[in-house]
This record gives sequence, C-alpha cells and structure tokens, in this order.
Amino acid sequence: MNIRLIKSNWQSIECDALIVPMFEDEDIGKDFPAALDEKLNGLLSELKSTEEWKSKAGQITVLYRPNQLKTARLILLGAGKRESYDPPSIRNLIMQAVRKVKSYHLRRVSVYRRSQVEPSLAAQAAVEGVLLATCDTDDYKTQDKSKNFIEEILFATDQDLDTSKVEKAMKRGEILAQATNLARRLVNEPGNRVNPSRLAETAKEVAEKCGLEIEVLGEPEMEEKKMGAILTVARGSDEPGRFIILRHLASPASKAQPIVLVGKGVTFDSGGLSLKPAHQMEEMKSDKAGACAVLAAMQAIAHLQIKKNVVGLIPAVENLPSGRAQRPGDVIRSMSGKTIEVVNTDAEGRLILADALHYGRQLQPQYMIDIATLTGACVVALGHLRAGLFSNNEEICQKLLRASELSGEKFWRLPLDDEYRKEIESQIADIKNTGARWGGAISAAKFLQEFVGDVPWCHIDMAGVDLFKGNQESKGPTGFGVRTLVEMVAQ
Repeated sequence: MNIRLIKSNWQSIECDALIVPMFEDEDIGKDFPAALDEKLNGLLSELKSTEEWKSKAGQITVLYRPNQLKTARLILLGAGKRESYDPPSIRNLIMQAVRKVKSYHLRRVSVYRRSQVEPSLAAQAAVEGVLLATCDTDDYKTQDKSKNFIEEILFATDQDLDTSKVEKAMKRGEILAQATNLARRLVNEPGNRVNPSRLAETAKEVAEKCGLEIEVLGEPEMEEKKMGAILTVARGSDEPGRFIILRHLASPASKAQPIVLVGKGVTFDSGGLSLKPAHQMEEMKSDKAGACAVLAAMQAIAHLQIKKNVVGLIPAVENLPSGRAQRPGDVIRSMSGKTIEVVNTDAEGRLILADALHYGRQLQPQYMIDIATLTGACVVALGHLRAGLFSNNEEICQKLLRASELSGEKFWRLPLDDEYRKEIESQIADIKNTGARWGGAISAAKFLQEFVGDVPWCHIDMAGVDLFKGNQESKGPTGFGVRTLVEMVAQ
C-alpha cells in the first residue's frame, strides 16, 4: 500500500473516498462545516436537523457522488468533542472508517486533516489506524476471506506543515503498525501451526530481515544453565521448549547497560494436569501474546534504529498434560536456585518467566519489563479495557505510563505491598506458584518479583486485552503492548 502526504484543498482531492472528521460541538453554520454544507446544497444541515447525523465519536455516514467535490464518496467521520480528539482517538476513528470502506473495491482513499493536534503526532496516529484496519486474521479461510482493495492512502492538508517532519512521523507510524500486525498474526496462529520450535524459526526470520542478533537455546543448553522452571513446564509436551534471545546493540556506548524485555511464550496452554475447562480453551493459542509483543517490538526497535542496547527474551513452551507432565505438589528448582512448590500447573507462565527474569537480571540491565497473559484475576479486576501494571520502581513505572499515553494502550497500576508476599509462602519450598483466589494478579506479580532482585522492573499483565472482546468490528488479537514497549525504549 502506498501512503503519502499531499497538500490539497478538500474540494479538489481526486479519490474514490474522502474521509472528513466532523466534531460534535462545532457550529454547522460557521467555517469549514458551513463551506462543506454549501457544497452539499444544505444536505449537512438537513442531516443535522433530522438527527440522522450527530457527529458522535465513531458515527460514520457515506455520501455518494457529491456533485461539487472531486471525490466519488464523502465519508463523514464522527469525531466527538474537540477536546477529546487526540492521537489515540485519531488512530481508533481512522481504523473504524477504513474498515468500513476497505472491501468496497476502492483504490484510492484520502483522509483530510482538520484538527489542532500536533501534525506529526496526528499523522503517525492516522497511519497506524489505516494499517491496523487493513490487517485480517482469516488466513486459513478458503472462502469468504476478507478483502482489501485499497492501494493508496493520501493524507491531505491545505495547511503549511513541516513536510519532512510529518513524513518521518508517518514512516514511524508505518513501522509501529506493521510490528503490531506481526504480533496480531502470530498470536492468531493455532497451536498446531506455531509451537515453540516454529516460534523460534519465526524469530530467526524476523532477526535476519531487520538486523537483530539472535540465539536460540534448546533443552540441552537450558539444562546446562539449570533453567529448571522452563524445562519442567515443557516436559508435559512432546514439543521441546526453546529460549529465544534477541539482541539490538545500537548504543553509541558499547558497554551501555541493556534494556531487557521479556515475553511469556506459551504457544498453547491446556492448563496441564490442572486442566482448564473446555469452554473457550481454543483461545489459549493466545497465551503466547507476550512473546509475540516482545518479538514485534524488537522488530520495530531495529527498523527505527533506536540508539539503545535492547535484549528481548522469550521462553517458549507448550503446557500440556502427559505422563511426563509436572504434578500439583511437585517441587522444582529454578535457575536462580529458589525452589518452587507447584500448587497449580495452570500457573505455568510465572514459572517460565522466573527463569527468564533471572537470566535477564544477570545481564545487569538498566531495567526490565515483562509482559504476559498471566492471570484471569487481572481480567476480573480490570476487564477488557486496561492491562495491569506492577513495578518496584517509581521512575520506570511513570516512564511506562507516559509511553502508554503515546501508544494509546491503557494500563492501571496495581499494588505490590509486602504483605501480599505471604500468599506465596510454602511449607516445603522457598515459595509456591499460586496464592489464594483473591488478589491473584498481585500474588502472581509478587512471585515474579522474587526473581528480579533490585533491578528496576515493570510487569504487565495483559490478560483480558490480548483479544478484542464484545461487539468489536475487528475480531481476534489486538497486538497489545508492542507500541508501548517501543515508545518506552525510545524515550
């Protein structure tokens, strides 16, 4: 798809569809709305008077063959109130508009800029919205596949802008959206298509294309490093576990401490011997969403040529029941030397992250961030709108929250009080892998904290936001976390 910036008056843009944002709190009789209404021979006023058109956020109306315009279709995009129109809302609204027209056999679509949002931020968000809207997750269909006919997207303005700055922002938006879509496609891959070995092969392909260093540890190498927690989870499956290490070493100071990103890579999670209910177990192919977010973020970091040293760590396993699988009540020894009583084999994500975090800690990083579809308890607490955020460092936590404002991905910070530590105390081992039912997301975070030491650290529990829920137009994986991780590293 060709994406470019053009300087043009809205009346003279030649395209198949022109998307024009309209605000709920603007006077139809003044300025741009008045000029547009005149060109439409009063149709805009008529739609307003009958309340067919209210400019509510996300409301979309298509007008065909507007006589005095060069476009074949005028798409009125409700943008809500001006004060709420910011980069995240631009991204989401453009996504909705493009989804509506992408299957209409339209080749050239134009988006007209009319807001006070800083031009480069608006342009980046708009590009992201376009590309996120054109990603489909029906690769395995042989009939009724989604179609995307759009060949060219024009971002049009009649204002004087710093063209080079805006075009650079558009390229950045393209890189971030492509990375997010990579994560979405990978998360959507079923367990029989992407297992730990195939995930490692995909990581190698990504690394080769964008210039990342990569190392993949098999089970013999993990045995040598005493990664007992990862190996114990992997033992339940015939598919061997993998530990994927991606390196982006671009800091001008060669010995600069790295930033470490860790993603949970359970390519399918049956729960092990603590078997999950059958209802919606097919969604457990998405238990690798944290790993996919880290892999995609590393791709974007490399393409953006961010001058930092960044290491991505992905422990990859399948969690299945078998004669070799771990049992509730087993005691295992992690890479750190800590012993863990396995109370519930469905709390496997924190086990593989324990070894990965300890490995990352040995790299003496500036800070570490792990991201995982970790607990159903986080969904109970926050629903499907926000991810849970935990941190042992105020500065790093605030930095991540600032990054989330740019990415448009929502978080809510949850506590890590020392009193919660008692939930994971074990009578026969150093700790156990689950606590009581209440506050389960917090006790899981306290478990991970045991393997972080004094390294500044954030834990993102993305359970609940890894998939679109409800009546969303876009079904399937969200790619949550990719843009926030990149924005965090880039700050």
